[in-house]
Amino acid sequence: MASKQKFLAVSSLLSAAIVWGLIWYPYRVLDHAGVSGEAATFLTYFIALMLGLLLSGNVWRELRVAGWWGVALTLCAGWTNLGYVLAMLGGEVMRVLLLFYLAPLWTVLLARWLLGEKLDRYGYAVIVLSLGGAMVMLWQPSLGLPLPQNRAEWIGLSAGIGFALTNVLARRIQHLSVNFKAASVWFGTALLTAFALLYQGGFTSQVQGIAPPMWGLVLLVALVLCAISFTAQYGLANLPANQSIVLFMFELVVAAASSYFLAGEVMDAREIIGAVLIVAASLFSGKMDGQLKKI
Repeated sequence: MASKQKFLAVSSLLSAAIVWGLIWYPYRVLDHAGVSGEAATFLTYFIALMLGLLLSGNVWRELRVAGWWGVALTLCAGWTNLGYVLAMLGGEVMRVLLLFYLAPLWTVLLARWLLGEKLDRYGYAVIVLSLGGAMVMLWQPSLGLPLPQNRAEWIGLSAGIGFALTNVLARRIQHLSVNFKAASVWFGTALLTAFALLYQGGFTSQVQGIAPPMWGLVLLVALVLCAISFTAQYGLANLPANQSIVLFMFELVVAAASSYFLAGEVMDAREIIGAVLIVAASLFSGKMDGQLKKI
């Protein structure tokens, strides 16, 4: 049974990685059709929330035991998803994803702080390789410090921090059900995006201008997000945070192929070297499984 549970958990996270490696494209289609990233994110996650609540039963009874950890999970997951969409719309797919997948670095540090996991030699390797990969990828002598080069890349970096924190928090509150955690993701994303739309304005006019085929795409994305949230939360609940990050790395493979064939984006040699270092950091984070000890 333990072996079957692990197989299902691994399969769940790989499925989520495939979806997230492709999900940027329908959001770009919607953006080109006049539906902003904020509006598309709100619609898809709000519909996913409504569908999910019909399937997941009375998850609200868990609110009384969720506490501040549950609130933190909701907000972190919300920013992860909103930030992911905005970064993908404004930047190059692979550059944004590589910054997003500095997440193993943040996971190592956050797991020590929130889960009491002691840093071993693999943890130090994750830090060195992650930072090295980021520096190689971002370094341009004419621009000075190796930092993200535009708003989309900064958003992608911050969404990656939110992703790492979401993974760690999902392990921290194991007493809460998968259904509650999935609902938290939908609700948090819809809530944060609603605030962004209030600030941005023009949401009503965007909705009124959505053509029927685009409504079909919105509904399809919402259905996929609803399903994948359940599967991802199951995987996160049954695998260590550092191992989950490694499985999510399959998203990079899917995104590299999809960005090439669907958007014509090609990475240069420097970005490829940086990518190799960041992927190596994620593989080292997987080595930490079973070797981390409580402080």
